[in-house]
Amino acid sequence: MPAARRMRVELAIVLGLSLGASAVYSIVSIVARVTDTTPLSEQSAAINQSRSSREWLDFTYQFLDVFFGLFVVALALYLLWRPGRSPFRRIGFDFTRPGRDAASGLALVAAIGIPGLALYAAGRAMGITVAVVPAPLDTHWWTVPILVLAAMKAALTEEIIVVGYLFTRLRELGVGPWATIVSSALLRGTYHLYQGFGPFAGNVAMGLVFGWCYVRWGRTMPLVIAHWVLDMAAFIGYPLALAWWPGLFAAPAA
Repeated sequence: MPAARRMRVELAIVLGLSLGASAVYSIVSIVARVTDTTPLSEQSAAINQSRSSREWLDFTYQFLDVFFGLFVVALALYLLWRPGRSPFRRIGFDFTRPGRDAASGLALVAAIGIPGLALYAAGRAMGITVAVVPAPLDTHWWTVPILVLAAMKAALTEEIIVVGYLFTRLRELGVGPWATIVSSALLRGTYHLYQGFGPFAGNVAMGLVFGWCYVRWGRTMPLVIAHWVLDMAAFIGYPLALAWWPGLFAAPAA
């Protein structure tokens, strides 16, 4: 099999096992939502919810979801490995520049987080975004640590696969940088479509910024840091937002 064709097959397999499949399910979900008799503004999407009424079983399910969810990240890194060429170094996912990566990541948090929150609120007000309902923080003593791990899994999965792996393979296939940035951003937005059209637009914008930064810096580490912080703020900071702006963040009454 020619190298280019083999690479395309590999890309299809990796995306089919991960965020490509999530994008397809998300498209089905948004079609179901907009064709439902209930308006989009009165619907909700729950994330990181309890898996069982038994505490030990709930913890086990959620921990295993994080643990096994990282195997596709390991697969992508393994496929990028070449003798004498570390996959971590290839995509800039290492600790060679901790201070600069942390500073760049936190700058991205400020650049993406505040507009993202405003866009979500605007989407809720316009009726084009569903109410996203993260798990409550006071369920168990381990709830917050699990949410931190879930945020880490999301950050690693999205930035390693949709940026580091995808950009590397598309570059090797001869795809230009801007076509790659736009394609990656559209994929990022599509697998968030289940939350409504506001999060789709917000995540496309985030993908454009992250993609441009990766092309410029050649490093995924700042993106992983930024994404991890943003998701921790979303998962753990939700109760505060709910208390301050219940009209925008509260789930619709059943």
